[in-house]
Amino acid sequence: MLDALSDKFEKILKKLRGQGVLTEQNITEALKEVRLALLEADVNFKIVKDFTERVRQKAVGQEVLQSLTPGHQVVKVVWDELCEMMGRECAGLALHSTPPTVVMMVGLQGAGKTTTCGKLARLFKGQGKRVLLVAADPRRPAAGDQLSSLGRDLGVDVHRIDNAQATQADVVRICQAGVERGREQGFDLVVLDTGGRLHIDDELMGELVAVKTAVMPQEVLLVADAMTGQDAVTMASQFDQKVGLTGVILTKVEGDARGGAVLSIRAVTGKPIKFLGVGEKLDALEVFHPDRMASRILGMGDVLSLIEKAQATFSQEQAEEAQQRLTSNTFTLEDFRKQLGQMNKLGSLEQILGMLPGGQKLKSALENEKPEREMKRVAAMIDSMTTRERRDHTIINGSRKKRIARGSGASVQDVNRLIKQFLSAKKLAKAMTGTGGRRQLAQLMRSM
Repeated sequence: MLDALSDKFEKILKKLRGQGVLTEQNITEALKEVRLALLEADVNFKIVKDFTERVRQKAVGQEVLQSLTPGHQVVKVVWDELCEMMGRECAGLALHSTPPTVVMMVGLQGAGKTTTCGKLARLFKGQGKRVLLVAADPRRPAAGDQLSSLGRDLGVDVHRIDNAQATQADVVRICQAGVERGREQGFDLVVLDTGGRLHIDDELMGELVAVKTAVMPQEVLLVADAMTGQDAVTMASQFDQKVGLTGVILTKVEGDARGGAVLSIRAVTGKPIKFLGVGEKLDALEVFHPDRMASRILGMGDVLSLIEKAQATFSQEQAEEAQQRLTSNTFTLEDFRKQLGQMNKLGSLEQILGMLPGGQKLKSALENEKPEREMKRVAAMIDSMTTRERRDHTIINGSRKKRIARGSGASVQDVNRLIKQFLSAKKLAKAMTGTGGRRQLAQLMRSM
């Protein structure tokens, strides 16, 4: 989502880092470009003006201009101010000391509210919490059906009572009953999927206020579509004024939105972004860390988030088993295929590169290579092999290669290249994990 902004920031700050001495004029010119980049990213005009002024005041201070590395000092100032703009601290979810914690989800239709309820349930179920989903929009059976379907997929209970003619009082009673059930049956989290509209109206706001007053939730979270840019910021302000929010969940941030909502919501509303919806799947929900987002915008990567994703995807036992098989020379194409599947769980290659320092450059370099398409082709070829072939590549002769190629829509040359790449990767991985790995790796690289 923030690729374009990140690319512009990287170019602007590279100019500053390349100069041994900075002057007020250098900084003023750079900040003009920063201001333009933020405005093009659809950041609120007043926020941009305040941001650039704060950066200018700090950047022209004596401790920066007379520093041995003034360009890097300015980058640090920009990073600090980006963190400040987005909230600095990770907000997280305020869990109540006495269960259940009641989370009231609000928002307009189409923002992904019901799906986000499912994502939240999956996240906390994975942390060992018992979650109850409450269908608090009884007039729309489709909403209840969707929530029930998500509950079945996740193995999470759903409290649901359909009533096409439900009044505001009926909706309040359903929410109260859901919270009471959560308390009686020992649930840790009760998530209320409230009704939405195509636009904000007094009837919707009145109903949400009535529900909030009756159940007194610990969290009132607005689910907003990041693709709508400043409209999402405006909507957050209206919901906060009329209902009272504790935070925001931005959805569809994996799309090509310009990022203005991420950078503006906290500064305009005072309410923190708590989570980001980064895809359609139920595991595509990330805790929002302002400092990590600032680092990604400035091209510094977000290695901590990548490590957390990897730890959630690969168990310690899986990692140890893979290393053992590599060092004992028993690593097969079957293991290789499993590793590809695990990589897919981490997210798209674009998302992974976005978390690495300098990842923007890598993405640009690979733009015409289509690595994800190549990974799918490799997976298709391995899937076309028999179990015996996957476990022992040495038996794959000419006729077997033809069959594998036909079954995967590839060519025999592709199959040959796959086997060659597998053997090279196996040698490389073994060199890196074995004793004297650095020396062996250097020898291997010279021979390739």
